[in-house]
Amino acid sequence: MSTDTATADADTTAYEELLSRYERISSLQSAQGVLSWDQQVTMPEGGTPARSKELSTLSSLGHELLTDDETADLLDAAEAADLDDEQAAVVREIRRDYERADAVPQSLVEEISETSTEALGAWEEAKADDDFETFAPYLEELVELRREEAAAIDDDRDPYAVLFEEYEPCLSLDRAERILDRLKETLVPMIDEIADSGAAITTDAFDGTYDTDAQEALSREVLTTLGYDWDRGRLDTSSHPFTAGNQHDCRVTTRFDESDPLGGLTATVHEFGHAFYNLGLPREEWGTPLGESRDLSVHESQSRLWENHVGRTEAFWEQTLPTFAEYFDTDATSREAYESANQVYDDNLIRVEADELTYHLHIVIRFEIERDLIRGDLDVSEVPAVWNDKYEEYLGIRPETDAEGCLQDIHWSHGNFGYFPTYSLGSVMATQLFDAAEDELGDLDDDIRNAGFDRLHEWLRENVHGHGARYETNELVEQATGEPFTADAFLAYVREKYGELYDLEASV
Repeated sequence: MSTDTATADADTTAYEELLSRYERISSLQSAQGVLSWDQQVTMPEGGTPARSKELSTLSSLGHELLTDDETADLLDAAEAADLDDEQAAVVREIRRDYERADAVPQSLVEEISETSTEALGAWEEAKADDDFETFAPYLEELVELRREEAAAIDDDRDPYAVLFEEYEPCLSLDRAERILDRLKETLVPMIDEIADSGAAITTDAFDGTYDTDAQEALSREVLTTLGYDWDRGRLDTSSHPFTAGNQHDCRVTTRFDESDPLGGLTATVHEFGHAFYNLGLPREEWGTPLGESRDLSVHESQSRLWENHVGRTEAFWEQTLPTFAEYFDTDATSREAYESANQVYDDNLIRVEADELTYHLHIVIRFEIERDLIRGDLDVSEVPAVWNDKYEEYLGIRPETDAEGCLQDIHWSHGNFGYFPTYSLGSVMATQLFDAAEDELGDLDDDIRNAGFDRLHEWLRENVHGHGARYETNELVEQATGEPFTADAFLAYVREKYGELYDLEASV
């Protein structure tokens, strides 16, 4: 055997061994996900002390495997090999994970995991009792721990930018801020114009009281219609809707309010988008980056695409309203349901119940607060007052309780600082992707109206899901749409949609 051949074989072996090691790390992360799902859905209240240790142990083991010297050696050897494009993408993604993890002491990883597990229970109690002081010590500790983590990764950079990269490593914080600023500059005057328009749209199609068991049955029917694979998933309720899992087992949760059937249904459709993405990842690539999603901006694009570009359309309500009427007494027309599902109202305090436009101001508020917390410009004790002030400034409303204010979201109990911007980035991306799908397939209203989602399924599988993490965010968008990622499509979409709803064509 020649020296060159022996070297090539060794490099190939290094790549295969690297994949084997990464699969073990992925297995540990999947186990963490199942235990975390259980904690939020079925675990008895007394299970928190043990669960915090269990999750901390799994987190520590995964960190230890990823940062082991052998991982570094395998990465070096694999990078020296003659790799094809997919293999190079795999090594790139593992290298990024390795370098970030290697910078953080294992003891800090364990402490963050344990603290966030305990914080979840404290947040649930604080929200139920409307008592921010119950949660405040945990939030303060998580802020400090995440600052330590950011400093360990790169002490010379903005700590919030470092944490943002955990959720969106391929788009800079500067770019995210520019998009958020553009949304704010465009949407604030549009929302004001809508408020002054005097347009007579239906807003009460969903007024009344709706049995939550019937809402759940309706959500199950809608999930089936959209194409949810029940053999690899399930629907449960939780205090905050979420999705957990992979291409083999992906579960969604939602929540129901007897006075708001639209909220539970919309949350279910949103979570379907997340689950459909996970379930569409290549099954044969499980345990490799090619079988993983491309981070949270892309993930949120999938949930927001199904929530807004399918679930908030008139065609969707033409298809869904007869099923809705099987469960609930209603004389609303599909147009009235569509108008009520898309009314713009700035007097709503709750992000997950917000309309499609004011939603982004909810995101901006959270982004500004968590950025200032991590940068040390805001104390945890100040959060409730600053939150309330920003709601009054941006939306003209003021929460009367912390449960409806700074305690409404679960994210900070997980220590997820830097997550919120991806919601708006995902909404923007969703429009660009949906427009590209319609450019290729033609108008999809008839498909939606007739519950025929196969063409959209196939387009998303081919252009987004099937790539896993092969492409970085902007490249994935450009591969799918032919254009770089921008806010242009989203802003054109909301101008057209809400101009028609509120007779704004001449003034927007």
